[in-house]
Amino acid sequence: MKKVLLFLMVLALVTVALVRVRYGGGDLYPDISTTPLLDNSIVEEVLAYPEPIGNVAVSATGRVFFTVHPESRPRGNKLLEYVDGASVPFPDGTSQSKLFDTVLGIAIDSHNRLWTIDHGNHGLRGSRLLAFDLETGKLIHDDRLDQSIAPLGSFLQDIQVSADGQTIVIADASFWRKQPALIVYDIGTTAARRVLEGHASVSAENYIIQNSGRTMTFGGGIVALRGGVDGISLSREWLYFAALSGSSLHRVRLADLRNSKIPDSQLAASVERYADKPLSDGLSIDTNGTLYVTDVEHNSIHIVGDDREPRTLLQSQNIRWPDALSFGPDGWLYIADSALGEVILQPREHIKSQGPYKIFRFRPGAAGTPGQ
Repeated sequence: MKKVLLFLMVLALVTVALVRVRYGGGDLYPDISTTPLLDNSIVEEVLAYPEPIGNVAVSATGRVFFTVHPESRPRGNKLLEYVDGASVPFPDGTSQSKLFDTVLGIAIDSHNRLWTIDHGNHGLRGSRLLAFDLETGKLIHDDRLDQSIAPLGSFLQDIQVSADGQTIVIADASFWRKQPALIVYDIGTTAARRVLEGHASVSAENYIIQNSGRTMTFGGGIVALRGGVDGISLSREWLYFAALSGSSLHRVRLADLRNSKIPDSQLAASVERYADKPLSDGLSIDTNGTLYVTDVEHNSIHIVGDDREPRTLLQSQNIRWPDALSFGPDGWLYIADSALGEVILQPREHIKSQGPYKIFRFRPGAAGTPGQ
């Protein structure tokens, strides 16, 4: 019996050590903040909701849609629209459980379609790509992605649609599998490809996130929140992308992503490191080509212009974890505040006590494409 107990103790210690090597450790990230260019008084609260916000997408007519963050393990509605001061389930309440499992990423394209990506609880139950016609609210596209595209341990969570409405790009942050990738999806043919899997440009670096005075580690430091490619943003020519736990913005030509004949090694060689960045979650881009990058450690939004130098645009302590970004009409930029520091691996009682959770907006001075 003593030998069995000793063996089990050794096995447990080895397991903990292996888990820490794979998922724990890391270094603090340097603060690259600058003096904010805008005063935080320009930030407006759009809505408050009792459960954590996931992503936000705003249509060209100003309709505001958002998901409830799946890491909060919601039991009710998961995709909602803010209508006349109330958050109502979209497309309706009765179909929520049939349509959505762990839906997170949303985007609205130039054809007035609302797209959603559901990672199926980190690939355990299969990922699903849906689209709704915003004129009618009807489901018009429904595709369950193959396991070769969304394998066990994947985390498909950010989605962007090309300006012509033909191509979707999805980011797989791969928190547990540790093989992040971009997914390129042809809407017309429904063909999907995983590209740049495990490439340095989509992979997490060895940094520990600090948010609101808390270090994002768990189990006594055995596991650290560290994610691969998270924020993505599309211009007509380029896909810009960045890892949550990464120091760099990268870009690759949309035409190269679309070309299935280009081998992955050649595509990897065409990836360009574009700029430094903070530890970030969401990305967006305006019509002038300026990038907007959230800073999850310092409650702020950075911009990167033609000079490729990141600058703090806005900082507000009211925004606990600036997550997804979406331009709306009239130059408004919307910010989904997921407050993830209060959500990840927390009990539901704690998550509830930290509400409400909010969406904010401000005018940065340049317009972007609504919905993305």
